[in-house]
Amino acid sequence: MPLPGPHNDLTDVPGLKVGSHTAPEALSGCTVVLCPPEGAVAGVDVRGAAPGTRETDLLNPVNLVERVQAVMLSGGSTYGLACADGAVRWLEEQGLGFALDDQGHVAPIVPGAVLFDLGRGAEFVPPVGADWGRAACQAAADGPVDLGCVGAGTGAVAGGVKGGLGSASEKLESGVFVAALVAVNSLGSLLDPATGRLWEERLELSGEFGPERPAKVLPPWPPQPAQNTTIAVVATDAALDKAQCTKMAQMAQDGLARAIRPAHTMFDGDTVFALSTCGQALPSAPGVFGPPAATALSEIGRSAADCLSRAIIRAVLSATSLGGWPCLTDLENRKK
Repeated sequence: MPLPGPHNDLTDVPGLKVGSHTAPEALSGCTVVLCPPEGAVAGVDVRGAAPGTRETDLLNPVNLVERVQAVMLSGGSTYGLACADGAVRWLEEQGLGFALDDQGHVAPIVPGAVLFDLGRGAEFVPPVGADWGRAACQAAADGPVDLGCVGAGTGAVAGGVKGGLGSASEKLESGVFVAALVAVNSLGSLLDPATGRLWEERLELSGEFGPERPAKVLPPWPPQPAQNTTIAVVATDAALDKAQCTKMAQMAQDGLARAIRPAHTMFDGDTVFALSTCGQALPSAPGVFGPPAATALSEIGRSAADCLSRAIIRAVLSATSLGGWPCLTDLENRKK
């Protein structure tokens, strides 16, 4: 039976750290994933029709740079892209980045994506900026990740209920770790309107969704279009190249689409980054079809999709009512 990692979050992938900056009055924030000093191989998959992204073209497998130093997820819509600037400056001060010369000059590589939470806090545009990104880097740690209304999930709304930040992990039989981190701010709902149950609750591992999950909730409707986007990072310690990371990100999008329906709409900018810390060799057990690496990558992609579905559910179940949006467990039409 599959089991989660020790923390059941992204930091179960050795070498990764997660930090958040939360601005409660602004109902916004950002969350950074810091890679090991040598960086992590990265890929990306963008499927929503309204993305706000940074450095995604660089992650194309045909392009030069192989490794990134961090990934930034932030609120603030287009203004939130500035959070990555703070991470770049902070990383440069640590001497971490793509080497530019033999004098120690570096260019930190920080891809990122934003979600729409404008108009939800005290001001229409939150005071987002490079200082938020720097604060998130300074707060980054390899311990348990805070979930719910924190960081990039602070002002998030998911299908009419309070969204948030979520994470989940899985340890494969091979010993490889796979994990996901997500900020859920979707047009679509996590709830099946015919049953009032979570679409992907069947994936629960080790009671991670807790006793407070609703037995039946009729989702609020309609949600607010054009104010959405779910952004995520999936990761593994198996050694992958850029093309394999891209495939991992593609497969992880299936987990997003299973847990949130509809997904990848004209009003969402759904984006998934994939990271490989290359801590252990890609498993080489032979498969029925194709080379062993293809079989191992397919299993990692399957796990990434499942972890992302679980992380999405944990994000919403961890959220509290905030800013006028009820959390899932506070809905008046909840039924045991």
